[in-house]
This record gives sequence, structure tokens and C-alpha cells, in this order.
Amino acid sequence: MTEQTSHTETPQTDATQHTAQPHDAASQAEHHEGHAEDEQATAGGAEERIAALEEKLSEMEDRWKRSEADNQNLRARHKRELEDTRHYAVQKFARDVVEAADNLRRGLSALPHYKEGEDALITEMRKGFEGTERSFLSILERHGITRLDPTHKPFDANLHQAMQEQEVDHLPPNHVVQAWSPTWMLKDRLLKPAMVVVSNASSTGQPPKED
Repeated sequence: MTEQTSHTETPQTDATQHTAQPHDAASQAEHHEGHAEDEQATAGGAEERIAALEEKLSEMEDRWKRSEADNQNLRARHKRELEDTRHYAVQKFARDVVEAADNLRRGLSALPHYKEGEDALITEMRKGFEGTERSFLSILERHGITRLDPTHKPFDANLHQAMQEQEVDHLPPNHVVQAWSPTWMLKDRLLKPAMVVVSNASSTGQPPKED
């Protein structure tokens, strides 16, 4: 009797296990689906982080480029300022020097023109002054100071100062008839304007031919 009872319970246990298998399959399917969703969520989060990092990297690169461009502009401006300071630091001194050159030219102009049989002292004085002037001008040119003769050139208010107007028949209006003093330049900067006589509106001449 005891053996029969034991024999009949075994099929029931197997049946119970057999009946539970569909539930295990469903649970496993749900587990796989949940795992897949987790993987998708993880992948999606990683892509978002990568995109955010790439955007931040792009912003940092743009900032670096702008900073580098600003630094280059600053260096270029600083270099120009240094060059300007170096070139024009002696501007006031140069004005005084060209005043001395003008005085030397006035002294030469006051001497009589050379003529045969003149006093030897006058001849030697003229040669000495002329040699001194050539040497002086050469020194000035080496330091960027140049003398320009505006005679017969078109009047330029940036370079010339009109002291008088005159009607002439050998120049058109608004040309320099006579220069009482030259134009002095330091590199490309005006040191001292020329003092000039300008042909007036009634002048009837033709423009001079370029040399």
C-alpha cells in the first residue's frame, strides 16, 4: 500500500514540472527583452555622451582658433608700435637737424655765383660749404631724412605751405613757382613742409614734362 502511494505521487511531480515550463520560457523571454532594452539604453547614452564631447571639443577648438588669431593680431600690432617708436623717436631732434641744413643752404645761396677771376677765398669758401652740405645730406639720408625740391611740382597741401600766389605764363594754376625752402621727410612722415610760391588761377602755362 505504501509503495503504490509513492508510485502515484511521482507522475504528479513530473506533471507539475512539465506544466511550469511555459512560465519559465516567458520569464526568460522577458529577461532577454529587458537585457536588450538595457543594452539599447546604454548604447543610446554612450552616443549622447560622445555627441556632447564632440560638441564641447568643437567649441574648445573654435575658442583656441579665436585666441590664436587675437594673439597674432596683438603681436603684429606690438611689432608695428615698436617699429614706429624706433623710426620716429628722433622726430623732434630731426626737425632741429633739418633747420641747421636749411641754414647751411641759405648761407650757400648768399654767396655770389661763381665767375671767372673771382677771389680765391670766395671760391674755396663755396667749395667748403658745398662739401659740408653734401656730407651732411648723406648722413641725414642714411638715417631716413630726405630733402625734396617741390619747384614746378603740383601744389600739395600735405607737403607744402603756400606763402604767396603769383600769376605766371610757364606753369598752370596751382603749381609751385618757387620754393623758399624744401620739403623734409623722415621715412614716410612729414618733418617740415616746404615754403612755396604758388601759381594762381590766372596762370596760363602748361604742366611741366616729367623727367
